[in-house]
Amino acid sequence: MRLSSLPGRAVREQSAVVDHVGWRERRRQRRRLAAQDRLSAQLAELRQIRELVAAARDVVAAGWVQDAWYVCRDAHGRHHEVGVLPKGDLRSGPVARACLVGAILQAGGGVATVDTQRVQRTFDLIWHTLHRSEREPVRWCPAPHLRAQQLRDLVQWNDRPGRTGADVEALLCSAEQRADGEVVRSRHQLAEVADSA
Repeated sequence: MRLSSLPGRAVREQSAVVDHVGWRERRRQRRRLAAQDRLSAQLAELRQIRELVAAARDVVAAGWVQDAWYVCRDAHGRHHEVGVLPKGDLRSGPVARACLVGAILQAGGGVATVDTQRVQRTFDLIWHTLHRSEREPVRWCPAPHLRAQQLRDLVQWNDRPGRTGADVEALLCSAEQRADGEVVRSRHQLAEVADSA
């Protein structure tokens, strides 16, 4: 009896042919799966950013302020303007009104969240909505000095004489739509990557 005629041997030879995939194909598949993972994570983050922008719009609708980040109400019901604070230091009481930047921070969980990726990328989206066209993709991770300048731009835009709370709400509404556009773009990219399999 020859070895090749044994039932187990034939199965092993057949499976070796089926399981044999070249290293280039394995690398291509790993890259495709990594791209799918990145795009899926980006979609999840975009949904969170959109929710944060919607919550910030609600904060502004409840009360808006210029030349301060927040107006807080103390235990006696008096209102106090609060400017830039050390991280996590909002001891003045509940927020009654907020500027554009303050509303994003408040919606994101307070001043302690200023360094979180979700809040930082929300600032990126708002700045992009204000200063760039819809056709340009959002630049999510600008250099630190550029991001600081963009934050100053948002504060200056908010504090410009003649600006109203309705203007800020309109900007936040546009940013929500921009986030929706980024979701659609990312879904198309994800479909293209999945179809390339």
